[in-house]
Amino acid sequence: MAEKTDIILSKLDELDARYSQIEKQIADPEIACNSDKLIALSKEMGKLKITVTKYRQYKEAVSQIEDAKQMLEDEATEEELKTMATEEIQLLQKTNNTLLDEIASSLVMAEDSDINSIIMEIRAGTGGDEAALFARDLYNMYTHYAEDKKWKIEQLDFSTTEKGGFREVIFSVKGKCVWSQLHYEAGGHRVQRVPETESQGRVHTSAATVAVLAEPEEIDIKIAPNDVLEHVSRAGGPGGQSVNKINSAIKLEHIPTGITVSMRDEKSQHKNRAKAWRILRSRLYEHYQSKEQAERDSQRKNMIGSGDRSAKIRTYNWPQNRITDHRINLSLYSLDKIITGNMGELIEALKNYDKEQRLKNL
Repeated sequence: MAEKTDIILSKLDELDARYSQIEKQIADPEIACNSDKLIALSKEMGKLKITVTKYRQYKEAVSQIEDAKQMLEDEATEEELKTMATEEIQLLQKTNNTLLDEIASSLVMAEDSDINSIIMEIRAGTGGDEAALFARDLYNMYTHYAEDKKWKIEQLDFSTTEKGGFREVIFSVKGKCVWSQLHYEAGGHRVQRVPETESQGRVHTSAATVAVLAEPEEIDIKIAPNDVLEHVSRAGGPGGQSVNKINSAIKLEHIPTGITVSMRDEKSQHKNRAKAWRILRSRLYEHYQSKEQAERDSQRKNMIGSGDRSAKIRTYNWPQNRITDHRINLSLYSLDKIITGNMGELIEALKNYDKEQRLKNL
């Protein structure tokens, strides 16, 4: 425990020093005239502020504890003052323990809390029409949860089946700490239930996959225009004949990575282009992040998966009203509530487990 505390304090010293360095840089007239540098530094400073402020409070309390201990060790100190010093030490140590816990949590989870915009992609996997209906149920679950959180939801693209399911749906969610709440949803989801089309009451197993991508700001990722090919064509699908009269469908191809995005949801070419660029930017951001961090690479594989039943992170068992998250071996017998958006207990359990693992790995 002492070794872990030393590691945390060493890291906090680095952040404190960096915060002071940024303060000096922002005060530099040359940087003040450079809007790009000023914005980047201000963003970095904002991310560090809460952690550094608490750490400085912690250091101030440590200094006060040392002063109080010196009073206790001084033979000339009166007994009444020694009693007061002892009480002060106990109070400050309690405060410091709480502060250190908060700081440690902030330290390992801060990066997640900073991301306030994501793009979610849900795709039907094994199971035909039933898998598409399950994909629709997952979409409804996430959107209801987001609505309860007062987050902003925007549908970007979708493909439906005749029975009202989703072969694929892509949408964005914006709001405070949205990534820290929803990025655990990435992976393969399996459902066990009697399909609406099943006449003999047999339980079927179907699957869907969920990808969760951080949506970067333009300042976070620069894409050279010459690296992207744009293809324009007539849009088909929903929207009637008027959709097909103009070249409104957009396909973007990022040449260096081979990543492509197609968008034909809107009648407006301009709107389709804007949506396609948002999705491309998110996919490229995740792609480059995965190169920098090996663990993100494997996470991406888990996120997209194949849609096969075996590549699962969670099972939704309708007959038993049970939802099981296999990563933390948690089963909750409240599937009827969770599927309507009451995901708080499940997400909190995942966050707590994740925090524990990150602290162990410090």
